[in-house]
Amino acid sequence: MRANLDSPMNPATTVTLQDGIVRAISREEMAKLPIRRYEGEVCPVTTPGDLKRALADIRQESVIGFDTETRPAFKKGESHLPCLVQAATARTVYLFQLRQLDAFQVVAELLAEPRTVKVGVALANDLRPLKQLFPFVEQNILDLGIVARRCSLTQTGLRNLAGIFLGFRIPKGARTSNWAAPRLSAAQITYAATDAWACRELFLQFQSLGLVPAKTSGIIDASTAAE
Repeated sequence: MRANLDSPMNPATTVTLQDGIVRAISREEMAKLPIRRYEGEVCPVTTPGDLKRALADIRQESVIGFDTETRPAFKKGESHLPCLVQAATARTVYLFQLRQLDAFQVVAELLAEPRTVKVGVALANDLRPLKQLFPFVEQNILDLGIVARRCSLTQTGLRNLAGIFLGFRIPKGARTSNWAAPRLSAAQITYAATDAWACRELFLQFQSLGLVPAKTSGIIDASTAAE
């Protein structure tokens, strides 16, 4: 279906831009998509050796899918700081539990590295609370939700964007689980790894469609800056 960009959108309707890029996906069309989870290697970073390996891999990567998880708040006025950082390279998704202070240095270095673009969705909501845990000045950050809005898309969350551009559904299963647990469950590990992996895959798809620059160095979207 093609629609006037100025017309109101029915959320139950799939709408396509004139250039062939889907602007929004209906609930019915989303439900028809296959579910995908990350099936590659996941490394929960728990030892000095894991930290060294993660740092070496991240330093040679030009694009990192980035996300965080936070313990859910169920009471009014209650809030928590992030418990987990996920960083997806082309080879592995690394999970940094922030109860381990040694992880702070690696994550801070990643976020400040100008040669590596960190890609995600709603990144300001990840970076701002991270700064309450440790200091860093982020460089080369790209929020894919902002890119989508600038391309006139109306659904800009990770799951909608994955449905539109990657053709699969990301399950929500473990979203409200206890991310502060000392030991993450297999379901939590898969959920967390899938989100970071999907962010990286989404960036690569945006790049192939010409929605983001082919050159990744020096990208920064000021809209994501977390003060």
